[in-house]
Amino acid sequence: MPGYQTRQLIVRLGNRDFRIRALSDLQQFADPLLLAEGIGISSAQWSLFGQIWPAGRVLAEAMSSHDILGKRILELGCGLGLSSLVLQQRRADITASDHHPLADSFLRHNAAQNHLPTITYCDLRWEVLDATLGRFDLIIGSDILYEGAHAGLLAAIVERHALPDAEVLITDPGRGNSAAFTRALVAGQGFTARELRRRFNETDIAPFRGRLLSYRRGNVMADGVPTTVQQDTTLGAASNKFEADGASRRPLPIAGLLRSVAFASAAWRQSSAGLPMLAADAAQRSSHRDVASTSCPES
Repeated sequence: MPGYQTRQLIVRLGNRDFRIRALSDLQQFADPLLLAEGIGISSAQWSLFGQIWPAGRVLAEAMSSHDILGKRILELGCGLGLSSLVLQQRRADITASDHHPLADSFLRHNAAQNHLPTITYCDLRWEVLDATLGRFDLIIGSDILYEGAHAGLLAAIVERHALPDAEVLITDPGRGNSAAFTRALVAGQGFTARELRRRFNETDIAPFRGRLLSYRRGNVMADGVPTTVQQDTTLGAASNKFEADGASRRPLPIAGLLRSVAFASAAWRQSSAGLPMLAADAAQRSSHRDVASTSCPES
């Protein structure tokens, strides 16, 4: 039985090139053992994990400079694992997770061809409890609020796997499902929240649909030192922190942006100075190009 076709991409993130094996296009499908069908992944959804999406590039660029010292990190819905590869290259304590039958093999291949150690991987089904996974300082994901039901599922994962002092960071292209997730984390779990609208593609026009969603609770580590986060106990208070950027505003440096949404102390804000990546041009500077296409046997 014929397998799926792949292509080799070079993804530029900051000053480093990452070699990424991806599916050739969205028409690829190969499920001879019915593994995907058995877990509810349709033929239309099958190829989505194997692409480099704008939200994934923005998250990976953020992880190239985000504070990771002393943090245990979980990526949800890792797909090809671009952000996890960046974090592994930075020697972070990263666990990648997904539920696609091929996610682990693609992640292993991409780590190997970038001369990185194998990344810890968890086959994580969001609606199923995993007592072995433990808790994390930082939980990240890109475009994981894909459907309305995902807000509740992801909020439950955060409740089960976030430490009392924790941070959640999600890049979202604006599918309209983030409000319920924010309510669950702020009203139900004691997080503070900020939404910052940002350009994900060169063609995006303000007001941007893409957004960086940042949630923090407790004394989150900054450069290895706990920083106090002022708790908002009402959704209204958290909503007042939400911000939409207009065309007239100059975007903040992305590392400073991600730290500023953390509502931390002056010491934390000072630690973000001098980092040059602009949020608005992150998608432009984290570019990718095709290298080659191949046909792979089913694995």
